[in-house]
Amino acid sequence: MSLSWLLETDSKSLRSMNGSRRNSGSSLVSSSSASSNLSHLEEDSWILWGRIVNEWEDVRKKKEKQLKDLVRKGIPHHFRAIVWQLLCNAQSMPIKDQYSELLKMTSPCEKLIRRDIARTYPEHDFFKEKDSSGQEVLFNVMKAYSLVDREVGYCQGSAFIVGLLLMQMPEEEAFCVFVKLMQDYRLRELFKPTMAELGLCMYQFECMIQEQLPELHIHFQAQSFHTSMYASSWFLTIFLTSFPLRVATRIFDIFMCEGLEIVFRVGLAILQMNQAELIQLDMEGMLQHFQRIIPNQLDNGPDKVILAAYQVKYNAKKMKKLEKEYTTIKSKEMEEQVEIKRLRTENRLLKQRIDTLEKKGAPRYSEESVLQLETELVQARLMEAESQCALKEMQDKILDMEQRNTSLPDDTNVARLQEELIGVKLREAEALTGLKEQRQQVRDLEEHWQRHMARTAGRWKDAPKKNTMSELQDELMSVRLREAEAQAELRESRQRILELETQNQIHSNHLRRGEQESRSLQERVQTLTVQNKDLHVQLQEIKRRQAEIECKSKEEVMAVRLREADNIAAMAELQQQISELEIEKEEGKVQGQLNHTDSSQYICDLKDQISELKHEIFCLKGTRGLANQPSFDGIHIVNHYVGDESYQSSDEDGVKAPTLQDTQPRSGSRIRLRPNLRDTDSEEEEEEEEDDGEALRLSVPPSGGHKSTTV
Repeated sequence: MSLSWLLETDSKSLRSMNGSRRNSGSSLVSSSSASSNLSHLEEDSWILWGRIVNEWEDVRKKKEKQLKDLVRKGIPHHFRAIVWQLLCNAQSMPIKDQYSELLKMTSPCEKLIRRDIARTYPEHDFFKEKDSSGQEVLFNVMKAYSLVDREVGYCQGSAFIVGLLLMQMPEEEAFCVFVKLMQDYRLRELFKPTMAELGLCMYQFECMIQEQLPELHIHFQAQSFHTSMYASSWFLTIFLTSFPLRVATRIFDIFMCEGLEIVFRVGLAILQMNQAELIQLDMEGMLQHFQRIIPNQLDNGPDKVILAAYQVKYNAKKMKKLEKEYTTIKSKEMEEQVEIKRLRTENRLLKQRIDTLEKKGAPRYSEESVLQLETELVQARLMEAESQCALKEMQDKILDMEQRNTSLPDDTNVARLQEELIGVKLREAEALTGLKEQRQQVRDLEEHWQRHMARTAGRWKDAPKKNTMSELQDELMSVRLREAEAQAELRESRQRILELETQNQIHSNHLRRGEQESRSLQERVQTLTVQNKDLHVQLQEIKRRQAEIECKSKEEVMAVRLREADNIAAMAELQQQISELEIEKEEGKVQGQLNHTDSSQYICDLKDQISELKHEIFCLKGTRGLANQPSFDGIHIVNHYVGDESYQSSDEDGVKAPTLQDTQPRSGSRIRLRPNLRDTDSEEEEEEEEDDGEALRLSVPPSGGHKSTTV
């Protein structure tokens, strides 16, 4: 039974099962038929999934589409544990051996985990009792992961996923599968303290709603009903806290095979199915609808919502584009937050300075204030010198990196790396824009200062002390302006360094890819060499077999030739017998003692015998080339007398001469015929026949009976 046949049979069985279910209410007979069909389907499903598990690697590579279709129809309960492990490649993870050691350690998240254990599946038999085995193994797995990934630690939604895994498999295997899900299925980014991935999912999902359900999106905006208010738990728990467990488990089957795509599809399908009702509700009503009405709609099973989910338009390329847009938006927001924080800090310092000046009242330029200004001037000059040194170091580093980049090979395939550079180039453009704005601000500030200096130039002529103070302030202001310019140049230099480092990373990636391609080609050459050796061995084996076949053929040809030689020898013996019969014929003609009637009869008999012998020779010549034709071993001719007497002779092995009953052995090479009856012929003829040893004798019965001759 082939696997492809099983896959086709499974799909046909599912269709027949659906037809049986539709007609199951018509009669008792149709109900029993549906039950038998269902049991037959379950048996076929067990056989099918057993073959899939045993031949997993071939199925995953060659029949991926059929495998996805089967997973969408549901994995049998008894196969879920092994199939989930195979789908995420968690069946042989080294971290499984560390599990027992992790349980002996202490986690900083233990109190949080203990607090939330009772809230995880509170109505399920495996977890509802306090300090039960289910709660204990759930605590163990969550504690072990919090020790493995200290950045994530523990997040409440993750306990529902671990709980579902523990319903299907032992805790060690559940721990390995959960680690794989966190690493390869984007869950780790969802559960990080910043939850940046969750924000991305909400942005992508909201864009899908705006595109495919514009009226519902407008209603959500009007009611200030944000996507995170109802959809965040969908992504964090894969619908485990929102849908009935049976429905969520079926969706989780597909999630293990296809990833977070199914969450987007099912979420949008749910909104499509409830769009008319949601548009009529306010914010509170929509929350109640999501919490109570939608789960009740799915009590009949997940088939309807899964079928609707795969009618939803989902474009992976567009999702990637939305991810880049979200990253750009978040980068701008972060920069704005940093700038706002810096401006707030400066504003707070300026307010403190103003408060200090207001408390002092009118400005009094004493010697202490002059010394303070001089100290600030010295510090400002020191900072300027440090900035100049840092700027020079950055410029030297830039020159060094440029020289190193010139020694690297040219990147002739930049098109493949453009996507990697989009984010960096956006940050570069924004940084350059910020630098230009800052420089413009510095120039505007300098112009304002120059105009201020021009207006207040004549005010300090009569007050030398005040003029000194003003000069110090002017010089301090100039130093601060130069410091701002130096900082701007420093930022620009850092931006240039970032750009060069990015180019260096690009070249390094290109070199690494070239090395990987070279290694793969070498491995391919080695594989082909091994295959060539195997083919050479097979060729030698084929040649050896061909030589054996040729030897057997030659032996058969020799056997055929030997049989032909035997047939030729038998034919020569028959020809010799024919010649002897012809001699007897001639002798019979010479015998004048015989009467005309008997002599003619005898001659006719001999002619008949000769013709029969010639016919046999002709037949033998026609069949001498056949390998399975029996060899010619003699001639047998019989004519009977009246009564029960019969005479018979045979030629044994083609060598012995024929014999006659009541006759003596033949001398020489002729045949002697002795008469057995008395005739009216003269006694002289009989005596002459007896005297001649080579004579031919004929016997004629007195009553006109038949004559018998045996050769």
